Amino acid sequence: MAEFGLTYAEFDVLAALFRAGPPHRLKPSELSRALFLTTGGISNVLQRLSAAGHIERVENPGDGRSRWVQLTPDGRQLAETTVHAAGRVHARVMAGVPENAIRQAADALREINALVGRAPLP
Repeated sequence: MAEFGLTYAEFDVLAALFRAGPPHRLKPSELSRALFLTTGGISNVLQRLSAAGHIERVENPGDGRSRWVQLTPDGRQLAETTVHAAGRVHARVMAGVPENAIRQAADALREINALVGRAPLP
């Protein structure tokens, strides 16, 4: 992501907004939960992306207490470019790994995720 002038956290936010589909927007709390970032951490990332012109905060007509985080046209283009670049890198890295090993790892991660999702918080 350094090639694109992004930190991993910034890429993660752009990718999450891009994957959300048109109009490419989510609430900050949704981004924080999805990306496992604290509210302070997500706030810092959003400030940097906003200053760079990649995202904007827009009114939420359904709830005056909150705002949406939305990709700008420039941010959408950058997100699309970086998501595809990351996909190509992942494909190259995983090219030598047998498909059954990938499936087993994915199944194990799904099981761990399900168990962690049900675990009570301390």
